[in-house]
Amino acid sequence: MRIAIVTDAWVPQVNGVVRTLTQTGLELEREGHVVRHIGPDSFNSLPCPTYPEIRLALLPRRKLARELDAFAPDTLHIATEGPLGQAARSICRERGWSFTTSYHTQFPQYLRLRAPIPVAWTYAWLRRFHGDGKRTLVPTEGVKRELEERGFGNVALWTRGVDTDRFQPGDRNAFGDLPRPICLYVGRVAVEKNIDAFLAAGLPGSKVVVGAGPDLERL
Repeated sequence: MRIAIVTDAWVPQVNGVVRTLTQTGLELEREGHVVRHIGPDSFNSLPCPTYPEIRLALLPRRKLARELDAFAPDTLHIATEGPLGQAARSICRERGWSFTTSYHTQFPQYLRLRAPIPVAWTYAWLRRFHGDGKRTLVPTEGVKRELEERGFGNVALWTRGVDTDRFQPGDRNAFGDLPRPICLYVGRVAVEKNIDAFLAAGLPGSKVVVGAGPDLERL
């Protein structure tokens, strides 16, 4: 199949969404499919307010339509709800194309931490955005349950895995003389990840945070 993945989160960004979509594309190609990622790197863009590492495509609809026409996908996945995701949804609705979407993170809570926008308002908007998709793919049972409790339909699990060629039990001395047991956080170092709660938890041993992001210096 020819599979188009439209995403507002793409290289050179370093985050879980980019990692997930990159690896998904590689696995699909190993199975013989042809995959085309369409991200903001192909469009005029500007930095996202409060999160300048993320670039937002400017008025992408016309160019996105041309790129989709040139690729002629058999199926289309909309990975994010930003300008490219909105444009892709609009094109699909106009042409009667079916598509899937994905929900990667707690965007309403993330937005509320940065602006006085009620969480309920954002969820209402997200229900409308994802409601037209054949499936809304989510990473965990907990996220699936939360969205269903908030009125989302057609929610399906899209679980993650581990690259066992890269990650192995290996060297038991990787963390040196740190007291055991070791509790590990790996991911974006940003306020919406609630790393403060991890660091404040009364756990024995050591806590290790691996990652980069806007909250790194403060923590």
